[in-house]
Amino acid sequence: MNKFIQVLTIAGSDSDGSAGAQADLKTFMACGVYGMSVLTAAVAGNSYGIHDNVNMPISFIKNEIKDIKDDFKVSAFKTGMLSDSEIITTVANEIKDKPFGKFILDPVISTKHGAMLLEPDAYQTLIDELFPLADLITPNYYEAQKLSGLKLESKDEIITAAKMLRKLGPKNIMIKGQHNDNNISTVEDYVLLEDGTSFWISEPYVETTHVNGTGDTLSSCIVAEIAKGQTMDQAIRTAKTFTYEAIKNEIDVGHKFGPVNHLIKI
Repeated sequence: MNKFIQVLTIAGSDSDGSAGAQADLKTFMACGVYGMSVLTAAVAGNSYGIHDNVNMPISFIKNEIKDIKDDFKVSAFKTGMLSDSEIITTVANEIKDKPFGKFILDPVISTKHGAMLLEPDAYQTLIDELFPLADLITPNYYEAQKLSGLKLESKDEIITAAKMLRKLGPKNIMIKGQHNDNNISTVEDYVLLEDGTSFWISEPYVETTHVNGTGDTLSSCIVAEIAKGQTMDQAIRTAKTFTYEAIKNEIDVGHKFGPVNHLIKI
């Protein structure tokens, strides 16, 4: 029993299917693993934007996690949108004994354009409660700016920021490069691994409005690949390629800001 590779996302539901738990589950399937979800919140939205949202009751989140623990063998998992301090603390308490294997934390603090998504108290709770438990964090450019207090205007600053983030507790750091600047030709990410080794990884910049769920897709692919037995280094490289191909091979869904394409094969 429970021999097929199983993974988990603890995240919000996005009604248009482009991001959140829906993007995670699509990525898991594309990567050949069985995905499960614990929903922390739900948003009503479409390609034009988000128009309503609601948090799941704390008791419900606890029961979701309990039911996964009681039945399944999860090899790796991730967190996405955790809306407030109470939800963050609840999740932290439920995963402290590492029941679900390696933990990839997608710190949903701000959008890829720099808009803050967390209130100040929730932001600090995320750092205090979840960062020390994470095997990898994957902040975007603006999240890394916020976390480090640096402007990240050079590679040296990004390297310094990664070292600063390591001191907050995560074992491995992946700082995703800026990708909303039309003057750039490549998107460069910096990775600092637990053993001290580091590397830059890049793909060509793609001019498109279909980039919803890129962070979810990247972190979910890392989860899937780790569950399949890849090293952290290998999983990150595979996920970078998968996400790039999902952006490059655009699908025509929605009228404005659309999803990436999880149907691609690498």
